[in-house]
Amino acid sequence: MSEENVVYIGNKPVMNYVLAVVTQMNGGAPEVILKARGRAISRAVDVAEIVRNRFITDVDIAGIDICTEEITSNEGANTNVSAIEIQLSK
Repeated sequence: MSEENVVYIGNKPVMNYVLAVVTQMNGGAPEVILKARGRAISRAVDVAEIVRNRFITDVDIAGIDICTEEITSNEGANTNVSAIEIQLSK
């Protein structure tokens, strides 16, 4: 799996990420991975569902990985943040 088939979900509008996934799939990528942390997890789920239901109907969710990542803040304190990876494949 190459790194260019990964879409990192952040604070942009959902359709920006949907467009990125659709562009990669139409460009011949057999699978795309959505990665998100914290509050962006719900946005990643929205992106996956919009791609599956409205744009490319033959895309399936190949797998979902969830984990907790430890992040060190600027003050040096460690906090745990949830993370998700959603694998979309044709």
